Amino acid sequence: MKIARLGVLTSGGDAPGINPCIRAVVRTALFNNVEVVGIQEGFDGLIRGEMIPLRARDVGGILQRGGTFLRTARCPEFETKKGQRQAIRELNEASIDALVVIGGDGSMRGVHALAEHGLQIVGVPASIDNDVWGTDMSLGVDTALNTLKDAVDKLRDTASSHQRAFLVVTMGRNCGYLALITGVICGAEIIIIPEREIPLEEIAPKIEAAYERGKTHAIIVMAEGASYDPAAVAKMLEEQDVGFETRVTILGHIVRGGSPSAFDRILATRFGVKAVEALLEGRTAVMTGLRGREIVLRPIEKVVSRSRKPNLEFLDIAYMLSR
Repeated sequence: MKIARLGVLTSGGDAPGINPCIRAVVRTALFNNVEVVGIQEGFDGLIRGEMIPLRARDVGGILQRGGTFLRTARCPEFETKKGQRQAIRELNEASIDALVVIGGDGSMRGVHALAEHGLQIVGVPASIDNDVWGTDMSLGVDTALNTLKDAVDKLRDTASSHQRAFLVVTMGRNCGYLALITGVICGAEIIIIPEREIPLEEIAPKIEAAYERGKTHAIIVMAEGASYDPAAVAKMLEEQDVGFETRVTILGHIVRGGSPSAFDRILATRFGVKAVEALLEGRTAVMTGLRGREIVLRPIEKVVSRSRKPNLEFLDIAYMLSR
């Protein structure tokens, strides 16, 4: 089927790199004489028919911006058959022939649902958690890691000055990828992630041993999805007198923001171009993915049936190098 009009929407949590991807989708489509419609506020906006035309100038100046200028929202209604039928109806009424959806694992489930209704559709993975199966990296991961690196490096400066232990909590829901990699690149003494939690009783002895080895500070990186309460861990360390005073820093949503890194900008561009090219070639029900240095297409049915897990070998590397 020839594509005359293409829709693009962003769904779920925002991530640095989404705006450059929208830009690539729009300009690749326009280059191929395809009109583009931007759907505002994700699947929720799609159900409500919130759409705007997108031309080349409309996506000018967004390459360096974090977040998504189309905005995003959660939409429980879209998880129902009624909501999905309404979405298809809105697409038909707007004469949209195909759709690009940029988002995380929940968004890819939305891609799968619309594909089952017969829509020509491609997904693009964007999630700082890096938990979408089928791609080595999702949009936003590199920028989020650089934000975390800068934050922990700054905390280390003050930690060394006052001989303190800092417990740093990262985003990540049920996936410990960000905490794991941050712990490695920032030289953390302890990394706490839901995929393989260190026993609670081992935390204090490890920090005390770091103090006895002559360290001037200690860094503990914890994923927000871990089962331990950060305040309780800090209190335990204080009560057991491990040698360092303990402070807790919860970085929260600051990790999602910021101008996308060079890596995220080029990945976003390649993903956006590949998504449009795939649709023009008649491909559907697929997701763009990074495999090594190559951009590939993954069947959406496989993507939504699995979850990408962090490489736990990095835990062993982190502990070995934290001496």
